[in-house]
Amino acid sequence: MDQPTLRALLRRPDLGLRLVSGEDALREGALDRPLRWVHSSDLTDPTPFLADDLALLTTGSQLADKDDTGIDAYIGRLAARGIVGLGFGTGIGFGPGEKISGIPDQLVGACAAAGIPLFEVPYDTPFIAVARAHSEAIAAQAYARRTWALETQRALARAALRPRGLESTLSELARRLEQWVGMFDATGALVHEHPHGRLPAHDVADLSARATELIARGGQAGQSLTLGAESFTLFTLGRSGHLRGVIAVGTASLDPEARAVVTSVIAMAGLALEQNDQLERGRRRLRSQVLASLLLDDPTLARHVLGSLPAPPVVVAVADADAPADAIAEWWDRRQAEHGTAVFAASSDDGLTICVSAEDEGLFDEVARRFGIRLGISEPEGYGAFSRAHAQAVVALRHSDPGAVRYVDTVAASILTAFATDEARLVAESRLAPIRAHAELEHSLRVWLEHDARYEQAAAALGIHRHTLRSRIAHAAGMLNLDLSSFPARAELWAALQTARD
Repeated sequence: MDQPTLRALLRRPDLGLRLVSGEDALREGALDRPLRWVHSSDLTDPTPFLADDLALLTTGSQLADKDDTGIDAYIGRLAARGIVGLGFGTGIGFGPGEKISGIPDQLVGACAAAGIPLFEVPYDTPFIAVARAHSEAIAAQAYARRTWALETQRALARAALRPRGLESTLSELARRLEQWVGMFDATGALVHEHPHGRLPAHDVADLSARATELIARGGQAGQSLTLGAESFTLFTLGRSGHLRGVIAVGTASLDPEARAVVTSVIAMAGLALEQNDQLERGRRRLRSQVLASLLLDDPTLARHVLGSLPAPPVVVAVADADAPADAIAEWWDRRQAEHGTAVFAASSDDGLTICVSAEDEGLFDEVARRFGIRLGISEPEGYGAFSRAHAQAVVALRHSDPGAVRYVDTVAASILTAFATDEARLVAESRLAPIRAHAELEHSLRVWLEHDARYEQAAAALGIHRHTLRSRIAHAAGMLNLDLSSFPARAELWAALQTARD
């Protein structure tokens, strides 16, 4: 049915209203603005008593003795108040035998200049009939919207009972709203939309970025967003501190009935995701137990429970304890569903453990980059040496900066790092204590040893004479009580310098 607008009121044949203003000369949509009420007044300045989005009816008696200036001022006040339209009752007499058969030209011109739609109310149509007709339209529209909301709630309840109930519910919501609806998971990825493929890729990317931002904030929120000519409203899913996703609706405005329907879907989706979360917690506990059996280098239980594992040789990665395990697991699940990538992931005290076939090792770099996390990565091994691969990943994790670091790279860097325990650092600092206050001596020792104890090359690197360097090395050797002419002494000094390095 027609919305309660001025256009809908003018279309009522029983009222006989006639638009005097040329529609082409009006602002676009002037006749289709929401019309909240119809009021009548013959006051010279009725604006203090007018509500927003209102059509005013008048007989024009207050304008009978006004010149053009008075009419322009009157219409100016109405325009400033923002009335939707002005209805002029014709055929009304203001004195004995006096009757106005038409609308004054000055009034027509003033309304045209102000952009106010002007319409004629014939003598046989009481103003109260116009107001009552619009009141009935408002009541009919409210009833229609309540009926729509009830039918929509029933349809959504039926959709929830179908296979993949959450996706079916969102598709039904999109059909009922006649708008695009999409759901983004905890990683910001679009996991469901209806109609499918309607949005361009750049809009999906922008919505994904905004969804990721809302999830990162951690609090329940709604947000409006405009992308080019498209407007959207975003709603977070889940409870504060544990958000599971975002639902986006392709409109910036929802009336109370539509917003109530969307709110119920948000609650339903949040509940569904919480139930899935409970199932996922049970699944994670099971996978942790499977990981414990794999660390015994026996994949028998894992194959019985999971059915299959990534094909050996496999590469094991361990993520930092602060890594978003849920979001990473969802990413791998989606990768497995879309590309068939075999993966096993489970959590333990060491962090999130991920196992893939060696041919898929490159995906770890993408995961580390996407989530901004640290990953330690093992060398390829069979399941009979799973515990060794896991230990290698843990060692690599301890040595890594943000990003993916392979165990083989940490070994190649220096074997001394494996001995850099707190006890070793304490011993090294005690051993070097006599020269630690002499930065020049310590630096000279480092450069000299880095150049294989060759004075010419080390002196050139330091920018000093070789005799000066000899004097410094001899002085340092005396302070440390070391005979640096022997290799064991130089090796011990080098190890101490590396272990005690800030």
